[in-house]
Amino acid sequence: MKTILGFLTSLKKNNNREWFEANKDKYLKAKAELEAITNRLIEGLSKFDKDINSNELKASNCVFRIYKDVRFSKDKTPYKTNMGASINPGGKKSPIPGYYFHFEPGNCFVAGGVYMPSPEHLQAIRQEIDYHAEPLIKLFKNKAFSAYFKGLDEIDSLKNAPKGYEKDHKHLELLKHKHFIVSYTFKDKDLADPKEIEKMLSACKAMYPFLQYLRQAIDK
Repeated sequence: MKTILGFLTSLKKNNNREWFEANKDKYLKAKAELEAITNRLIEGLSKFDKDINSNELKASNCVFRIYKDVRFSKDKTPYKTNMGASINPGGKKSPIPGYYFHFEPGNCFVAGGVYMPSPEHLQAIRQEIDYHAEPLIKLFKNKAFSAYFKGLDEIDSLKNAPKGYEKDHKHLELLKHKHFIVSYTFKDKDLADPKEIEKMLSACKAMYPFLQYLRQAIDK
């Protein structure tokens, strides 16, 4: 992890093509470290999440590119100042709820769920909450889960009840969500520990029942 965070610290100060090309070897070492960590995470996740197949899913299916698409952005710096991987059944492009690992100096976290679900998947999740919210609410109160997560992340929620639901619905605050994500932030020093993988996997294991709930909602 030190290699990744060290490279990203330098990149943030020198986010230009000339510096990047002159330090390409440092980037490749950071990329190799990220891929090695991702493969270890896949192996660890597969032990409790049977939808993660470590024989089929590899880091190359999960790691995001560091190169930015600046065509529609006001920020024209060419590189992301973070590195990350999305470990989902089927890889990073899969719509199936899964795990996301974000590495950035001062902002390292693990998250999971579904971001920007399709209209069909969003409707299915809201319907599951409407009909069958109790397991989700119980999970949020579970000691193992709440040790890492404080409920759904507040990201771009609706101000009013979604179409088709009453404004006095008893689970309205859950139904207002457009993304169903939980996250836990690590301190940089936590990820410098030799047991960094175990710490991330522990958070993911606590998160797993939440992913099961979402996956079952979508599969119905």
